[in-house]
Formats: sequence, structure tokens, C-alpha cells
Amino acid sequence: MTSAMLPLRTSWRLVGILGAAAGLAVGELLAGFVGPDSSPYFAVAAAVADLTPRPVKDAAIGLLGPADKLLLLAGLALVLGVCAALVGQLTERAPRLALAAIACLGAIGMISAVTRPDARPADVLPSLVAAVVAGVTMRGLGGLIEPGADDTPRESGSAATPSPAEQEFPRRRLLVTGGLVAAGAVSTAVLGRWLASERFGAARSRAGVRLPDPVERAASSSLDPAASIRGLSRFQTANEDFYRVDTALTVPQLAAEDWELRIHGMVRRPLRLSYQQLLQRPLIERDITLACVSNPVGGPYVGNARWTGARVADLLREVGVDPAADQVVSRSHDGMTIGTPTAALTDGRDAMLAVAMNGEPLPLEHGFPVRMVVPGLYGYVSACKWLVDLELTTFDRYDAYWINQGWAERAAVKTASRIDTPHDGARQGAGLVTVAGVAWAQHRGIDRVEVRVDDGPWAEAELAAVPSVDTWRQWFYRWRAEPGRHRLRVRATDGHGAPQTTVRRDVYPSGATGLHEVTVTIVP
Repeated sequence: MTSAMLPLRTSWRLVGILGAAAGLAVGELLAGFVGPDSSPYFAVAAAVADLTPRPVKDAAIGLLGPADKLLLLAGLALVLGVCAALVGQLTERAPRLALAAIACLGAIGMISAVTRPDARPADVLPSLVAAVVAGVTMRGLGGLIEPGADDTPRESGSAATPSPAEQEFPRRRLLVTGGLVAAGAVSTAVLGRWLASERFGAARSRAGVRLPDPVERAASSSLDPAASIRGLSRFQTANEDFYRVDTALTVPQLAAEDWELRIHGMVRRPLRLSYQQLLQRPLIERDITLACVSNPVGGPYVGNARWTGARVADLLREVGVDPAADQVVSRSHDGMTIGTPTAALTDGRDAMLAVAMNGEPLPLEHGFPVRMVVPGLYGYVSACKWLVDLELTTFDRYDAYWINQGWAERAAVKTASRIDTPHDGARQGAGLVTVAGVAWAQHRGIDRVEVRVDDGPWAEAELAAVPSVDTWRQWFYRWRAEPGRHRLRVRATDGHGAPQTTVRRDVYPSGATGLHEVTVTIVP
């Protein structure tokens, strides 16, 4: 669109959008000095995420997984753009009302920032300055538009009618100046994010961590059948492929040297522990499978990794837990709370404060410096990332974050199985076809996996060896496939002899159930 074609109303909308962009960019730059959580844009996004109804959150996680955060951020940008355009349009006819609208938007940013966990008074500054810059920018850009110009046809020769050249010049100035403002806003926002990463990022701290050898190594596993079965999940999930489901819009940043764990509440001897003190404790190494309660039947939100950490039971024994304390509330650096039954941390299972994942310090996305890992429980009641606090209390006294969202208070992982290959909708040639996948029932183990083709009998699959009952188990079945369209189903039996339920249930409120099935076409 050329400058001569830019309608007046569109010009004022553009003024609003550019003013908002300039304000948010300066706010982002200030957040690089104050702290990343004070960013107006991300603070409001986090507040929106907290206020989003549970069914909407569940649907977003189920459909998009980690991409739900990108959708939220993109949606917020769209809403802010529309609001900014309306404010710009309002500036033309009611400038005072437009300034009031800008002040309201700034107040929303300030409130969102200071109500975040661990907020400080200084966190209001980026939103406050952003509102001022947005107002000043809108007023300055508005001055480039000729007062009184509009797009209504006037009688030829009227003295009040600006000539085409007179109408075009100010709008050309607006486009040129607006382009400079937009470029400056992008550069300023990028600089702000870079400053926040440099000043508050934990990547440098993680790179400097030197982990001691664990006193107990994980049991060695046998040859991974995934090496010869294409499409089968590897026994050990690579860090970069491990699923991530959490509420953090930006990865919390906490340097190891600044980390401290506080253990308090219903204990006789409260304890504070630094990162180096934690590393000096006896560390164990274990292969443990984690699963998200939001994982649908056959879904991807499950993974197996080799974790290294300190036993939680040893720490609880050291602080002297009140026998009445049936819940341990773990708190994240970003304020997330997760409630775990005390019994699950003291019953002999390898619950740990993990410091390493697959032989290296925890990735930032997976909880560096320290996270909780508890075999046999879904993550929302056990796997607190960016852990900084453990409080001994009771379930009657406190409801953690997801419990307030309506999820079940106690949630042991349900027995589940998945077909990895062939995938749903696959076309393969007739003959011997390898059907393979994984099954899991952490802390109970998997004793049997069966496969059913169409309505035929259940046939037992071969199982790979595993080092413990806390990991998933790979399985495979050699199927003599004949041409046609076929339905494959899988079911598992846990180490206690209990078969996987066939009843289909949604993930809410305590995990999905039902059998995974795929449909494949076998061609001659």
C-alpha cells in the first residue's frame, strides 16, 4: 500500500500499534535490568495463563503440548495489537480518553508483574515506563497526521479541502517515521531479551557445574532393541527429545551458586541447603520413567532418563518429620506448587532431588539446578522443577496448584502401553511385520504385553530386559501380515498381575485409561 492510499482511520490505527510496540520494547529493555519476570508482555501472558479455565488449558496441552505457550503468546500479541489500534483510533477524537486507556493497560502490566511469586516493588517500572513511552509515541506520531484531514469527498474547489499532495505528504511522513519506530522497537526488544539472558540467565552457571560421581550407579541395561527396530522408542530418551509440560512461559533462570533449598513446616529441625552442600551428599543414579497426567492414550508425554540426585528420604529423616505431616509441598522458583504424599518419599522408592539428567547437569528446561523425581507418580504431584522449597504439611491444610484446578489429590501412574511402530495410517508390504512399542507402570513394573490383530486372539509380545520396575519396558511382536486393512491393539499387565483397563477415560482428573490402537494397511 502506498502512502497516498493510506486512509486516515488506518493512519490512526497504525499510530496506536506503533506506540504500543515502542512502549513494550522499552519495557522489555528495562526488564533486562530489573528482571525477566517484570517484562510487561510476559507478565500479562503469565497472568492470562493463570486465569485460563482448566478445560481450556487441558485442551491446549492435549492438542499442542509445549506449543500451547507459543499459541498463548501469539494470541496475546494479536489482542494487544487490536487494543492498540482502537486506542490509536480513539486518539484522533478523544485524546484524553485514549491516555486513560493507555494508563489502564499499563496498570494491568504492573499488577501482573507485582503479583507474580517473589515479585519486588521495582517490577512495576517496566510496565509504568512502557505506558509513558506508548503515550508519548502515539502523541508524536499523531502530530504527523494533518489535523482535520479525512477521507470524505468534498466539493471541488472548497477552501477546506486539502490538495492531494497536501494529504499525501503527512501520511508519507507517518509511514517513514513509523518504519523507523518499528525497526527501533524490534531492536530494543531483542536487546532487552539479550540483556535479561546475560544478566539473569543460568546457562553460564550450568556450564560451570562439575558433578561428583554417584555413590550408587544405575544398573547397566542390555542391548537396546530400538537399535534394530526402526520407529521404536529408545530405552533412554535424549534430553532434547524429552517431553516438557509446565506452566512457565519463559524458562525460569536460577544460577547454581544462588540456589538454596529450604525444608521447613512440620519438622523438628528446619534445614537450608546450598547447591554445593547438596552435591556433597551421597548421590544415586537411577533410570526412571516420568509421565505427564495430560498424556492421552498412546500419547508422547512420557520419557525415560538416567537421573542423578540425593535421596529425599535421607533429607526428611535428617529434619525429623512430624508423623502427622502426610504431604510435602514443593515450590518452584517461579512459584509453582506441587503436593506429594510424604509416604511416597519415604517408602523406599528412589525419590530424589535430581541434579543431573542422562549424565549431564539438568537442562534449563528440565529444572536446573535441582528438580524432584519420584518413581510411580504423575509429574503434577511429584516432579517439581526449579525446586527451591519443601514444606511438610497435611493435605487438609493445603491444596497445591493443580489440586485447585480440580485434578486428583493423589495420582499414581496408571498402567499404559503404546504402539510406536507401525504408526497409525501406515502402509506396509505383506509378510513379517514387527509391531513394537513401550509399556510402563512405574514402581510396579511390566510383566506382560499382548497384541491383538483385528478381532483375533491376544498374542504375547517379547519384552526387553529392564534394570528396574521404575522404567518403561520396550516390547515387540512379529506379525505375519496379510493384505488388507487391519486394526492393532496393545495391552499390558503390571508387575502385580493387574491387567491394563480397557475402559476409555479422559486424562482429567487422574490420568487417561484405555487401550492404544492403530490402523494399518497391508499391501501385496
